[in-house]
Amino acid sequence: MSDSSESLSILILDDEALAREALKECFAGGAHKVSAVATADQAMARLARDMVDVAFVDMRLENGSGIDVIPDLLEEAPWLRVILVTAHGSPEAAVKAIRAGAVDYVAKPFDPQEIRALTAKLLAARRRERRLDRKETEQSDRRPGPMLESEDPAMRKTLEMARQVAESDATILLTGESGTGKGVLARAIHYWSVRSEKPFSTVNCPSLSKELLQSELFGHVKGAFTGAVRTQPGLIATTEGGTLFLDEVAELPVEIQPRLLRFLQDREYERVGDPRTRQSDVRLVTATNVDLREAVAEGSFREDLFYRLNVIEIEVPPLRKHPDDILPLAYTFLYRFAQEYNRSVRGFSDEAERRLRAYTWPGNVRELQNAVERAVILCRGAEVGSELLPGPLGEMEDAILDRDGGQLVSLEEMESNYIRHVLEVTGSIEDAAKTLGISTTTLWRRRKKYEI
Repeated sequence: MSDSSESLSILILDDEALAREALKECFAGGAHKVSAVATADQAMARLARDMVDVAFVDMRLENGSGIDVIPDLLEEAPWLRVILVTAHGSPEAAVKAIRAGAVDYVAKPFDPQEIRALTAKLLAARRRERRLDRKETEQSDRRPGPMLESEDPAMRKTLEMARQVAESDATILLTGESGTGKGVLARAIHYWSVRSEKPFSTVNCPSLSKELLQSELFGHVKGAFTGAVRTQPGLIATTEGGTLFLDEVAELPVEIQPRLLRFLQDREYERVGDPRTRQSDVRLVTATNVDLREAVAEGSFREDLFYRLNVIEIEVPPLRKHPDDILPLAYTFLYRFAQEYNRSVRGFSDEAERRLRAYTWPGNVRELQNAVERAVILCRGAEVGSELLPGPLGEMEDAILDRDGGQLVSLEEMESNYIRHVLEVTGSIEDAAKTLGISTTTLWRRRKKYEI
C-alpha cells in the first residue's frame, strides 16, 4: 500500500488505448503515480509486483466484464479501492459494482474535474486511515516518551547513536535485557528516519507458531493451508516503504530464517502457496535479549543471517545502569495512570522516591511501569507511599517475614519467595537465571524443589 501523505498509486484497467490515455490525462501534472494496463492478467501482475491504492476498472473488457474482475483484484490486494468505469451510468451498474466490491463508479466520457474530485476524496479517506492506524499504534505502546531523554551518559550515548543511524537505511539489531525499552527505541528510530510517514509494524517472533509467523511476515494466498479462507498480503507487503520490527528475533524458527535472509539480500519473497516472486522496500529493525553469537554457535541461528541483521548493533542498558532516569520515568507513569484510573495521586513520598532509586529493577522499565500502575491503583491519598512499591523493604520484606504474622521465616522460604518474585518481574527463564546468578538448569531444580 502506498503510504505517501500527499499521493496515491493509481492503476487503470481498460482495453481501449484511447480511454486509458484519456483517464491518465486527468492526473497529468499531479503528484499521483499512475500506470495503465489493457488486460485483467496484466492488472493482477501489477498488483503482485507493486502496492496500488486505487484501481479504475472498465466495465466492458475484451475478454469479459470488469465487474467479474473486481473480486480477483481485491483478493490480491484487500486494501484496494476500486472505481468502476462505465459508458452506461445507470443505477443498475452502480449496484452491481458495489456488490462486487467497488467503492464508486464513473461514467464515460470522463469529466476531469469529477475524476480529480473523486480521487481527492479517496486520498482524504486514506489519510484518515493512516492517522487512525498511527494513533492506535502509538496508544498500544504505553511506555513513555521520556525514555527517549536521559541525563545518564550511557543511555544518552545509546540514544544519540540511534538518532544517527536512523537517518540511514541500515539494518539495526537492538540488544539488551527484557523490559529495557527496545521496542520503544525501534519505534523512535522509525520516526526519526525518512520513512516516518510510512507504516511501522511489529512482529513478536515467539508469540506465533512457525506456520502463522511465516504467513504473518510473507502473506499467503487463499487455500494455501487449512483455514486460509482469503488471501493475506503479509506485513512485508503492507509495511511497504516503512519499518518492520522483529522482536525477540532469536526465537525465529530455523525454517523461516533462509526466507528472511533472502529478503534482506535481494528484497524478494513469495507468499505462502504462491510461486510468484514479489519485491518490497522495507527497513528491518530487530531486537533480542539473548546473545545471538551463542545461538549461532549452538546452531539455532544462521551465521549468515546474524551478520545481515547485525549491520549496526545498539545495546540498550538495563535500568539499574542509568538510575538517574528512574524517577523521571516513575513520575511519567504516575501521571499517566492517575489520569487513566481517575485517581488524585500527585506524586511519591520521600521514602517512596528513595525506595524507587534503591531498588535494582530486574524487570527494567517494564517492571517499573507495572509497579507504578499497581501503586496508583492501590493508593488512597495524594502521594504514593513506600509500602506500595517493591524495593529493599518492599516486596522483599514479604520474602523475609511471614506475610501474616510478621515472623522471621527460614532461609529456604525466603529463597522460594525471592525466586517467585524474580520470575514474576523478568521476561523469561533465562533472564530470571541471569538475575539470580545461577544457570537455567539450577533454576529448574529450585523451581521443582519449591513447586514453583
